[in-house]
Amino acid sequence: MTRGLLKEGLLLLRENGVEIPGCVLDGDIDRILDTLERYIAEIELFNPAYKLVGTNDRKELIIKYILDSLSGIGVINRFAFLRAASLRAGTEVTIADAGSGAGLPGIPLAISMPRCHFTLIERMGRRAGFLHNTLAALGVQNATVEEKEIEKAAPNRFNIVTFRAFKPLDRRTLKSLFRLLTPDGVLAAYKGRKDAIEKEFTLLKASCKTSPSAEGEAAAGWETIPVFTPFLEEERHIVVIPRGAAS
Repeated sequence: MTRGLLKEGLLLLRENGVEIPGCVLDGDIDRILDTLERYIAEIELFNPAYKLVGTNDRKELIIKYILDSLSGIGVINRFAFLRAASLRAGTEVTIADAGSGAGLPGIPLAISMPRCHFTLIERMGRRAGFLHNTLAALGVQNATVEEKEIEKAAPNRFNIVTFRAFKPLDRRTLKSLFRLLTPDGVLAAYKGRKDAIEKEFTLLKASCKTSPSAEGEAAAGWETIPVFTPFLEEERHIVVIPRGAAS
């Protein structure tokens, strides 16, 4: 069931116009499927002790966590391609997964985007240990782990910062995320319904009115992009906020 559902999900993403950068050769999809299957096994092994995800059902894990993480790959890869064009030859696009937890969305993205380097930022020691062990077990070489709070991570390093964990996005969190970005970097937040996103950002902008700030200005520069998660009958979006909006 695991491999069949994953493969059908990847094919549905492709049919809906979402290209997986790592699937450029015929054998690549098998490599990705093999690695994702082993990743799922690691999550299921450690989830009872570490509370990595909110389900014990494998089908739900595949759809709501693995395929949902991959739903944003088209948007994230588009911005990665734009950033790559401005980098020196031989320099990798750098992407952070902030508050990585079980490695979502960072590990599925790293498996599927082998030309970018991912940093999984996680403050909890046990989960950071899980991430270290999982990357080693899977042989994922384009990702590393930082056991830190995002507020204490070194600044100005990442072309893209993505995350699923923060809801709602508040002013303090937005400021912490912005400091991780390079001057032309972007935030890419996984979110749900569009009406909930609009309410969240309306509240965020209102909270910044009493004390004008770069974060408040950036909150006015966000873009909501619909994405497709196979087999999930729920609205999903990526909210993109350029750091340039906060300049």
